[in-house]
Amino acid sequence: MSDKAEQLKAFERLLIIMDELREQCPWDKKQTMESLRHLTIEEVYELGDAILDKDLDEVKKELGDVLLHIVFYSRIGSETGAFDMADVCHSICDKLVERHPHIYGDVEVDNEDDVKRNWEQLKLKEGKKSVLEGVPKSLPAMVKANRIQDKVSGVGFDWEEPEQVFEKVEEELAELKSEITKGDKDAIESEFGDVLFSMINYARFLKVNPENALERTNKKFIKRFQYLESKSKALKKPLKDMTLSEMDVFWEEAKSL
Repeated sequence: MSDKAEQLKAFERLLIIMDELREQCPWDKKQTMESLRHLTIEEVYELGDAILDKDLDEVKKELGDVLLHIVFYSRIGSETGAFDMADVCHSICDKLVERHPHIYGDVEVDNEDDVKRNWEQLKLKEGKKSVLEGVPKSLPAMVKANRIQDKVSGVGFDWEEPEQVFEKVEEELAELKSEITKGDKDAIESEFGDVLFSMINYARFLKVNPENALERTNKKFIKRFQYLESKSKALKKPLKDMTLSEMDVFWEEAKSL
């Protein structure tokens, strides 16, 4: 692994290349923060995929792509005098020091939960009116629910035991079942949302990331279904012409792979 001096040299190289591209490349010269936004979101999702796949070589590449975007935004910011890369770095450094008084101050903590509580309290002291202000509006609903629950728990709004949360899941399932029998689509959607929210909350108590858990199931389903497709092609029998019993044979085979 490279030492600190080599890491700083590599970062300086990236900054120089970014300057050159911004000044000489027709595509890079044309970009704005708005035009880069959707590309940045895509890069972060690609990084997330690599992390879930445990492909460290791909993680390295995707981190580079994300870092490029950070440098790109900073270069654009410097062109109007709004901020530059140094401002970005100092901003996060200052925040980290301020938010970790147990490291850079005289505050004492016993565990991770104490750190999280202090973090949320410090943000309120900084002028935020709500602990939920920091939850991005555009987050996917499942990720947003997880962040909401995590943040409110940081100020003590939480269940005490996992069993209580599971009882809430059962309660919400019963309410959903009741609305299904009534047939009110709007009420069904509302109760279905409550079930999902309570399940995501339960996942937090189980120390399970719900987004990762669902994506793991997505990947598992894709793998099994593609195995089923391959068997269908080998038999020269389209899936639409196969019975569910025939499909189930190959589905069970896929489970053992």
